[in-house]
Amino acid sequence: MTTEAMTRPIVTIVQHIREQQRAFPTATGDLSWILSGIALATRIIQSYVRCAGIVDVLGSLGKENVQGELVQKLDIVANETILRCLAYRDIVGIMVSEEDDEPTIVKSPAEPGKYTVLFDPLDGSSNIDVNVSIGTIFSVLRYRDDVPESEGALPHCLQPGVQQVAAGYVVYGSSTVLAYTTGNGVHMFTLDPSIGAYVLHTDGVRMPDTGKMYSVNEAYLDSFPQGVRDYLAWAKTEESGGYGLRYIGSLVSDFHRTLLKGGVFLYPPTAKNPGGKLRLLYEANPLGFIAEQAGGAAMDFKGRVLERQPDSLHARTPLLIGSKSEVDRVMEFMR
Repeated sequence: MTTEAMTRPIVTIVQHIREQQRAFPTATGDLSWILSGIALATRIIQSYVRCAGIVDVLGSLGKENVQGELVQKLDIVANETILRCLAYRDIVGIMVSEEDDEPTIVKSPAEPGKYTVLFDPLDGSSNIDVNVSIGTIFSVLRYRDDVPESEGALPHCLQPGVQQVAAGYVVYGSSTVLAYTTGNGVHMFTLDPSIGAYVLHTDGVRMPDTGKMYSVNEAYLDSFPQGVRDYLAWAKTEESGGYGLRYIGSLVSDFHRTLLKGGVFLYPPTAKNPGGKLRLLYEANPLGFIAEQAGGAAMDFKGRVLERQPDSLHARTPLLIGSKSEVDRVMEFMR
């Protein structure tokens, strides 16, 4: 460990959130209470990830979730952990998970001042058995105050991404990293296992405006829109200056690299899935919020993804996300 590292102040995620709140005299502390619950849940999840192969969390359960995907044992562990850690936060009223068909109602929508938390408990879970980085993605919405109780929980969940008050993700990789935003920049933390806390390592993360990397599953190239195929063909030419392909197949991991290194991540519509495959509410929206807060951009190949109005809890979308100039370039090819 360097002298600089030993003398640098240790700022935990709880301390950081409280410092952020001081800039807003009207802040209630609600978001810090929610984010502390998510931080606790992800510390527990990473302990299971670290023990995969030792404890019985590898493999599938032999059944499919609402998405039509095979449910992994660790999916269920992660999902139940987040539900348990947030259920006792009295300001959390509704929770929406990729693994559950319907929202989990904790507090009646008639009670004011509550929040909806939406999450993908374990993104990239098909990579669990081969030890590839996986993660957790989350989004926080305020209850709508213009909706009568008779309309139930759905209107509080089906809000466009521009209404998010917080979002973030965790990557369980060579280290466990958490990034979050509350609309005032993106802040990144690393879990220090020696003290069991997330410690700040980058305040105000900025995505490079350009990047000579693209991330896409080119196995489906022939079914991509013509504009995407034209962009990928251009990226391989001398005129482009030479782009590199980086693709992990775990959304949160591919986005994390793009956030730090620049470039663009593409999950286009295909002939088989013209509406896209990524989940709008708890994958595209939170990562889009983070990308924009870091100076990047997020589109659905037609317009700004955060402006899309979801029509169902598990609505899907294509996603184009990354460095602003690279996203703009892809959109020029689409036009």
